[in-house]
Amino acid sequence: MFVHRPSIAGTRHMISAGHYLAATAGFEILQAGGNAIDAGCAAGIVLGVVQPDIVNVAGVAPIMIYSAEQREIVTIAGLGWWPKKLDPMVFMREHGGVMPSSLRRTVVPAAPDAWITALARYGTMRFGEVAAAATRLARDGFVMYPFLAENLKKWAEEYRRFPSSAAIYLPNGKPPETGDLFVQRDLGGSLQYMIDQEKAARGDRLAGLEAARAAFYRGDIAQKIAAYHRAEGGFLTEQDLAEYRSPITPAVSLDRGNIKVFTCGPWCQGPVLLQTLKLLEGTDLKALGHNSPAYIHRLTEALKLAFADREAYYTDPALGHVPLDRLLSDEYAARRRAAIDPARAWPEMPAPGELDEAVAARKLAATAGEPSPDRDTSYVCAVDRHGNVFSATPSDGSSQSPVIPGTGLVPSSRGSQSRPDPAHPSGVAPGKRPRLTPNPAIAIKDGEVFVPFGTPGGDVQSQAMLQTFLNLFTFGMDVQAAIEAPRFATSSFPSSFAPHEYFPGRLNLEGRIDQATCDKLAAMGHKVTRWPDWNWLAGAMCAIVADRKTGLMRAGADPRRASYAIGW
Repeated sequence: MFVHRPSIAGTRHMISAGHYLAATAGFEILQAGGNAIDAGCAAGIVLGVVQPDIVNVAGVAPIMIYSAEQREIVTIAGLGWWPKKLDPMVFMREHGGVMPSSLRRTVVPAAPDAWITALARYGTMRFGEVAAAATRLARDGFVMYPFLAENLKKWAEEYRRFPSSAAIYLPNGKPPETGDLFVQRDLGGSLQYMIDQEKAARGDRLAGLEAARAAFYRGDIAQKIAAYHRAEGGFLTEQDLAEYRSPITPAVSLDRGNIKVFTCGPWCQGPVLLQTLKLLEGTDLKALGHNSPAYIHRLTEALKLAFADREAYYTDPALGHVPLDRLLSDEYAARRRAAIDPARAWPEMPAPGELDEAVAARKLAATAGEPSPDRDTSYVCAVDRHGNVFSATPSDGSSQSPVIPGTGLVPSSRGSQSRPDPAHPSGVAPGKRPRLTPNPAIAIKDGEVFVPFGTPGGDVQSQAMLQTFLNLFTFGMDVQAAIEAPRFATSSFPSSFAPHEYFPGRLNLEGRIDQATCDKLAAMGHKVTRWPDWNWLAGAMCAIVADRKTGLMRAGADPRRASYAIGW
């Protein structure tokens, strides 16, 4: 398969990220002697600066880490919960059952804590060292690139609703053009304040990291966030910020032959990938043929079943029960697999699987018109010479909630992924986390080949990750070819984002998938929609394949966006 970029090959360290400046920042940390965790955090913070339309420094940052020393994979949730004083009926009573695009969808910002937690537990560097590039890029600016310029223009009227946001994202009253220097001085000031507090702290590296964290969650930044919420009708308080800590938990895993796949738990959509892989067991996917009608149909129908269970069962496991062991069991998968008709597509989202605590299928109304693109996310992964592996999917944009004046920050608007109705499994509740779309992953083959992988893309994330995984491990593609291969995605389930649009039976295919395949899929009952040949809506995969036995590492990055990989 022809590829537009080569796989980046090396033997010492690798990083792949959703923007070239983030990859560069992480690579500089690796070159300076930092480990994969230091590099991944540096790149992740940069993503919040150079991709402010889809990532925020005060947003979410789910992280997965493989520690070579401890030989374990852990997840750092990096996802905040609803403020403690939230009235769970407020959106039903005051907003007509709709999640408002405003300050009120704010949950506790988790990303700063997640990065610092990762550094404290698994890193080697100080916050000031890993945040230096992000601080410089915010304070001094970077050159506006097409994807960001297009999004700022597309969402200009949303930014205009909030004067504090318009002052930054619509300088001189209009969106910046490609090639302009884009500066975020207040954001640079917030990062510098955290760095300065770290420098002023007495004690070792851990004491400094805690001081940087306290600067955000207890210091001047927290005071400004809480004061603005009090003045403008928000819910976030000083107590919410001061009490936040990102949970550190084991990853969820699935054995697929000699490959073990790890994702985050059902507080995000991570297990959708595992459920889909489980449903595909026993199917000779290679014999079906890559991107053949039968192959696309089989994956799509399996994905529909997994997404139906996501809709019915996934929730914050700290406050609700998720029967994940049974959802991933052989017996359950066999029953669900039998519901796949090899010749006919489900015309809508299937009913969820029946378990002891079965949830009745909800009546869903189809959405008219075209889907609204998800506000999206980014991704970064890194592997170092010691064998540490880092995988993270930071997110939260800047257009649906206001900038806190003087900070350059938009505290996490991830409440958009909660349902206004508290009776829904993903419904709002004080202290509860929304069901997150960002979900990093790591695969390990034969205990020797380590593959961190992930993507932006909202509900497309699990679908792009599934296809890239199979391209690598079923079809034996090189990592860059696996990423560049044409992709498809179903929309036959409610979107994770407010207003939770639903397009039953819809199947989107990139234009490089031939018309004959599209026609056969349509004849099977799929509502086929053609995307352009290369579509940013199909995700922007990044991945690294690190083989400990040979010592070789290869990294790929998706040309559908500004993603880049660098290694040595």
